[in-house]
Amino acid sequence: MADNVMAAYWALPPVSRNLITATVLTSIGCIVGLLPAMRLIYHPSYLWMFPPQIWRLVTCFLIEMQPINLLFNSFFLYRYSVQLEMGNPRFPRKVDLVFYILFVCTVILMIDYLAGLTSFMYMNGLILAMVYTTTQDQRGQKTQYLVLTIPAQALPICMIVVTALMAGPQKALVEIEGLLAAHLFDFLTRIWPEFGNGPRLLRTPAWLERLVQTPRVSARGFGTAVRPGNSPSSGRSTGVNTGPLPDSWRSRGPGQRLG
Repeated sequence: MADNVMAAYWALPPVSRNLITATVLTSIGCIVGLLPAMRLIYHPSYLWMFPPQIWRLVTCFLIEMQPINLLFNSFFLYRYSVQLEMGNPRFPRKVDLVFYILFVCTVILMIDYLAGLTSFMYMNGLILAMVYTTTQDQRGQKTQYLVLTIPAQALPICMIVVTALMAGPQKALVEIEGLLAAHLFDFLTRIWPEFGNGPRLLRTPAWLERLVQTPRVSARGFGTAVRPGNSPSSGRSTGVNTGPLPDSWRSRGPGQRLG
């Protein structure tokens, strides 16, 4: 039984698996008192301390102090991160999804700072950003939310309204920040290049590609070709088939004209 559970766990998409694991472990640790939540929440003043507490830039997206909210947030975070990682053509490599998460989280913190808000925890914003990005490719489709069947593109707005009614306006504002961050990513990578005839203004940086080694996936009409990211490519085909024969036997001579 345990082996089957571990096998199913390791079979999950890597980015989603690590994100959910970090979220659940961090939140449960804070709820039961094993981790000090006050050392993990975010406020800009902590970055100006010496030494700067830069880990808060990450941990503030992994904390949910209410057990029931943690249950629902973990479900939504897993559901939509898997959809982005596995079924979205805009993220063919896991490094592209990692860059998306980094960009969205950075913009959320910037909006929160510029708006003068102090939200401390931002998991709801990250989830809403993923929901928005996922539903942009599902226009015209229907989706189920609670007991309602709604257009897919209306799901982010419905989630913000429900959050405002059930959890208060503070968490709803965090979700609005996530929506704005996801829309900015969508504008820079899809809307402006496709509809504004402009260049793509946001690309996955090379340093992150080197840090996160991923296979390159090429979609073809007859299937998908995968080349490991670490395997070098010579850029040409020799046309020589290596085999058991010595090199001297495979070489071509000058040839003789027959007849």
